[in-house]
Amino acid sequence: MAIVEKVTKWLLEKEEELARECAVPKEEVEYQIAKVELEKEKLKQECEEKLKMLDEILERLKKIESIETLKCAAKESK
Repeated sequence: MAIVEKVTKWLLEKEEELARECAVPKEEVEYQIAKVELEKEKLKQECEEKLKMLDEILERLKKIESIETLKCAAKESK
């Protein structure tokens, strides 16, 4: 991942240099922005789904813990 990040940063720096020289078509930048925004939305949705799943797992584990605690407490009081 580090290599991809470095290459991406380098490419963006080169593209900024070209933009300063008016050598980057506006349509190309708009296309890239749209593509990144779409990818960001997909990633956000994927993360939200995974967080929801983890919340459900956590909820069930807490329920199990609660049941176990009550059951053990009842056994000890007998």
